[in-house]
Amino acid sequence: MGLIGEVLLLPFAPVRGSAWVIGQVLHEAERIYYDPATIRAELGRLEERLEAGEIDEEEFDRLEDELLDRLEIGSRNRAGTDDWTSG
Repeated sequence: MGLIGEVLLLPFAPVRGSAWVIGQVLHEAERIYYDPATIRAELGRLEERLEAGEIDEEEFDRLEDELLDRLEIGSRNRAGTDDWTSG
């Protein structure tokens, strides 16, 4: 983009900067959400809650299925690209 384009778009710089920051935050949140280590830790805590009687088998199964789905989606995303977190 040339100098004139940059000058004309200067009033929109805060919006473009904010959009970039929001994109970076979303990217990092998705990386953490689908991180296998995070999901395994959550599975461990879930099992502890079941053993402590905080949740019943039905809720455990439902939550475990959600975590396993996240793990599968994260694995597919990583297998589909060399580095799916690079944006």
